[in-house]
Amino acid sequence: MSKAGLDNRQRNQDSEISHKHGACLIGTLRKIYGQGFAAGYPPTEKLSDILGHLNETSLSQLRRDYKTGHLDHKITNALH
Repeated sequence: MSKAGLDNRQRNQDSEISHKHGACLIGTLRKIYGQGFAAGYPPTEKLSDILGHLNETSLSQLRRDYKTGHLDHKITNALH
């Protein structure tokens, strides 16, 4: 039962990430997390289009930075 709760919280967090950062391009996120982020997807793909298909490594990096409040700052720096 606890797993179901955890999954629900993660889906809610993923929804928040998609809503707030969904327009961010995978190429931008690769500047932050490295070339292996969202492997197999073109750099011009938007995060919102592939968020549900990310592997656990890429997804956990996003979730960690979003939860700690660092994702906004990292994306802003990657764009400049």
